[in-house]
This record gives sequence, C-alpha cells and structure tokens, in this order.
Amino acid sequence: MNIPSNLTEFLYWVKERTEKLWSVDDENCPKGFYGAQWQGLSEEQINQIERKYDISFTSEHREFLKILHAIDKKVIVEYEDEGEMVTEECTFFYNWLENEEEIRKIMNTPYDWMLDDIDSVNKVWLKSWGIKPASLEKRKEIFDEWFSHVSTLLPLMGTRYIISDVDLVWRPVLSIRGSDIVIMGWDFRTYLLNELGGYLDIHIDVFDEEDQMFYPELIDEVQQIFNENYKYDETKDIPYLKEMILYWSSGWSSFGLSYHPENARVHPIVKTYIAEEEK
Repeated sequence: MNIPSNLTEFLYWVKERTEKLWSVDDENCPKGFYGAQWQGLSEEQINQIERKYDISFTSEHREFLKILHAIDKKVIVEYEDEGEMVTEECTFFYNWLENEEEIRKIMNTPYDWMLDDIDSVNKVWLKSWGIKPASLEKRKEIFDEWFSHVSTLLPLMGTRYIISDVDLVWRPVLSIRGSDIVIMGWDFRTYLLNELGGYLDIHIDVFDEEDQMFYPELIDEVQQIFNENYKYDETKDIPYLKEMILYWSSGWSSFGLSYHPENARVHPIVKTYIAEEEK
C-alpha cells in the first residue's frame, strides 16, 4: 500500500482515499457522508483562530488543519429510544470556524470529568497528591494545583484531544473520559490511521475457525506502524497526565510497558501508579 511517512503527503493520502470512498453512494459510505469533502484552512485563518481562542497549534496540528481540518457534512446517528427511532446529526471533526460553542465547552470537559472522578465511583487519588484529605474543598485545591500544570489539550473530534506542547518530543492524541485516558496515537499519522481506519481500506477479513466468522484485521503495513509507534521509548512522556494514564492497568501498554501488580512499586521506569484507597 505504501502509506506515506511524510506527514504532509500522508494527509493528502488520507484526503484522497476518504473522499473517494464518500463519493460513491453505496453500503460502504456511512450515512450523511455521501459527497463529503475536507475543508482545509488557510494560514491566516489558523492564525485568527489562535488569537480568538488564545491557543497555539503545534506545527503538526497546523498541517492537519491546512489539509483536512473538518468535513462539510454531519454524521447521521440513528438509535432507538423508548421504542422509537431517533435520528441526530453530529459533528465529525470540529470545525474551528463554525463550532465555537461546542469547542469551548469540550475544551473544559477534561477538567470537569477528572475532578468528578475524585469523588465519583472511581475514587481516583494519585500517589503524587499525597495523603487524601477528608475535606472536599481541600481535595479540589490539590487537584486544581495539579491540573494547572497539565499541557493544553486541544479538541479534534468527540473527546479526542491533542497535546499542544512544543517542548515535548512526542505530542500524542488522547481519548479522555475522566481519568480513563487512552493514547490514540503518539503522532498524527498513527492517530488518523486509528481513527479513520474504517474509511481507509486498511483491513482484511480473516476467517475465525472457532467462531466460524470473518473478522477485520489490520494489514501488515499498518500493524507495523502501530507496533513501532507504541514501542517503549523513554522520551514518551506526558507530564502530569502520564501518572493519570498509568493509574489504570490498561494505560501501561500505551507507553510500551507491561503491567504487573505484584512488582509495580519497584518498576524500573515507573515508581508507583497503583491506587491507594483512603484509610
């Protein structure tokens, strides 16, 4: 398939393959996507957005915005509610020129959800926060101080955010639902292969003898890209948020680490990411 390694070439590759799929009105084209096209932004538009929201896009994010950014269609979602079929139009990738209210709301969501996880059913309390206070006010004070150091998180679509910190070697895209944080890709290329895989024809159907069914699997070229991207590298660090990600055992694989509860406290890379319940 020869997937481009250069980001600019890759983004045009994504644009061409997705728009080709969406140009045909058949079962392979998702509802609402027929005829969809990407709407890139100019340099001046990107600069205006930065000033408007008081943010800074990384060079990779700017390249994405210039070539892809958002599509000119809405996702059509259908579901059943109390016996009736409901149809809704939803945003795909956020349009920075049109979705101001939605974007401003979603930019504040990580803070709200993580704070809620402290006193919700998950009872999250990180090792670096010290002894858990009995006072809700004090717990919030500690959390606020910690969150003030978290790198800027800029939304892409849904609850997907890119780390916007030019000082980091890697600026991954994260899926954030409270303290449940998943790394969708350590760079834009891997993230888009992950997010848009269903529109890029990068799977093959493999027959499962036990289930007697066909299941989609990534082609070897894409699987190798994923394997390399998620391989352990000591430069893969997300200050402050890394501890939150490693709080859950499922987060370790994102850093190329293996989680072993019995020796987590003496792990050579990570000192401690095991929850300590309030006594």
